[in-house]
Amino acid sequence: MLLAIDCGNTNTVFSIYDGDHALCTMRTSTHHARTADAYFTWFSTLLNHYKIDPEITEVIISSTVPRVVFNLRVFSDQFFNCRPLVVGKPDCLLPTNPRVDEGTLVGPDRLVNAAGAYDRHGGNLIVVDFGTATTFDVADHDGAYVGGVIAPGVNLSLEALHMAAAALPHVDITKPQRVVGTNTVACMQSGVFWGYVGLVKEICARIKAERESPMKIIATGGLASLFAQTEDLFDVIENDLTMHGLTVIHKYNKEIAG
Repeated sequence: MLLAIDCGNTNTVFSIYDGDHALCTMRTSTHHARTADAYFTWFSTLLNHYKIDPEITEVIISSTVPRVVFNLRVFSDQFFNCRPLVVGKPDCLLPTNPRVDEGTLVGPDRLVNAAGAYDRHGGNLIVVDFGTATTFDVADHDGAYVGGVIAPGVNLSLEALHMAAAALPHVDITKPQRVVGTNTVACMQSGVFWGYVGLVKEICARIKAERESPMKIIATGGLASLFAQTEDLFDVIENDLTMHGLTVIHKYNKEIAG
């Protein structure tokens, strides 16, 4: 069985796959000081909760936090006796190499999203990922990652408002009932929600105009479904896109290895 690990700036997600079937998905907060033993204690406790005892023989990792990769490697080697594939490392091949400026280091999550989206939807895609940052990733006709856009994440923007302005409270993001707020919380929620609706629409429109071709917009990340409640921003929402992309890359590397 395959253990796919996606380590983001805020959360780390573990999914166990038996072939193409996901047995379970678990998440924990990302913490660079967490040891291999601590990962295993948390991991095995949740497996007991789910009442499954998988025989994990392969591991693939995508991490936007370089400092956690070492301990995840140790976790894989010590408890599953296997060397993990790490997206972005030379020994982890991609189905199609990215076409970006020479010397550019592309975030592993963006490469994985492009691979997963292309596998499910073909080429000419914009992948909007609502994470710690809001990213727009462009996959070409052959699935190659060819660049994108990085904007501050929704919750990051709300936290920045709270931290920088003493009179503004911390609020949760939600779709406001009206555009014009009649109290501070409603004003903040409206500004962030409708501001990001405008951001997504404008950036996607400009990407399409620049590339001069029809493009499908795929949304992923925890807040994708919230923003899909309003206008027709997205063609498809894929809640498991990153994990699926990891399985695509893993399968490709197995085929190459023979």
